[in-house]
Amino acid sequence: MLTAAARIRRLRWRLTALFTLTSALGLIALAAFAIHSDSVARHRQLDASLELQASQAIPQLSQDDKGLATVGQMLDVIDANCPTLTVFDTAAGDLTTIYTPPKPCAKARTADLRDLAAATLRQQSYAWRDTRAKDGHPLRLLAVGFTGPDGHTYTGAVVTATDTSQDQAAHRELALLLASGCAVLVLVSAVVGHLLSGRATRPALTALHQQETFLADAAHDLRTPTASLRTLAETALRDDSSRTAALERTVRLAGRMGDLIDGLLTRARLMAGVGALAREPLRLDQLVESVADETPTEAHHVTLQAEPVIVNADPDLLRRAIANLLGNALAHGHSPGRPAEVELTVAADGTLTVDDAGPGIPAELTDSLFERFQSASGSSGLGLSIASWVAHTHGGTLAVGTSPRGGARFTLRLPAHHR
Repeated sequence: MLTAAARIRRLRWRLTALFTLTSALGLIALAAFAIHSDSVARHRQLDASLELQASQAIPQLSQDDKGLATVGQMLDVIDANCPTLTVFDTAAGDLTTIYTPPKPCAKARTADLRDLAAATLRQQSYAWRDTRAKDGHPLRLLAVGFTGPDGHTYTGAVVTATDTSQDQAAHRELALLLASGCAVLVLVSAVVGHLLSGRATRPALTALHQQETFLADAAHDLRTPTASLRTLAETALRDDSSRTAALERTVRLAGRMGDLIDGLLTRARLMAGVGALAREPLRLDQLVESVADETPTEAHHVTLQAEPVIVNADPDLLRRAIANLLGNALAHGHSPGRPAEVELTVAADGTLTVDDAGPGIPAELTDSLFERFQSASGSSGLGLSIASWVAHTHGGTLAVGTSPRGGARFTLRLPAHHR
């Protein structure tokens, strides 16, 4: 069974194929239309040149005393060699060749010329024919009848011929050029279609990745607390004497699971970009003071130095980020068995600094500390990841360094609001 990602990738290839096929059909149709139009235009041009020669030749024909056509006057007016012009007459009874050019550019077979002239006289009209020359070249023939002395009955025919090999070669060259161009354009359309289908399916892949990340985060962070809850519940059921302690631990563990779920949902919301940020001008110093007052410190000490500053931010998200930084400092910013000494500093440029006197951050974790599951103390690592996401979402930064107090310093910078 294919995975969701594999189905999306297969959909991308199908979209690419559909785009390419549509482009190919359109290009082939246009190329076929262009080739057909060129063929029709070339035939019309050839036919026009043959008709023009015939229409110029027939008025120049005259008859002698026996009624046979004479071509002397015609030869003074037109060039009968190219297109090749042959004159037939029936005044003597049979179809007789009156004139054949001495240097014809189209060497048509005499039988073809005679047959076309006879067909014209039978039809009392004109006739076309495509045939081959003596040397094998393709020819286009036109026979036009002319009348005798009575002016009504056709007594002869003028047959013109032209070599179409150059036109056919030019037509084939055009067809080959169009075919090559279509092939290149189809290849380009395939590449463009693949890129466009990639852009079209990228949001689905991103959403799928975000869903898988959320599920992995949830499974990773809730597996241990869930197992602990089950163990505590089983202990309370078996041992009445330890039931109160087990329930107290259960309450604390449930609170921790609630925090984890809240953090997971917040991070999922940030990654998915669901909804717009509820930005509004707010006092960063007052928000930090409120978070510090609401955070249970137990035996730990928190000091605050704040200058008035206004920032444009989502109050809920920013509160969450500040609480995560403060909670991280309280939890990990002290030596075992000693209370934490945390100092919060809010500057007038929209910078919040959180200093502690703990063991600090190992150098090998500095670059990856804000990624999920990265923690120097074995926690879930989501708190700092969420804080970093909040900072970047608001156009700010979150950095870690060494505090003058000997521990870690987290610096949250947000753009200050200008009136």
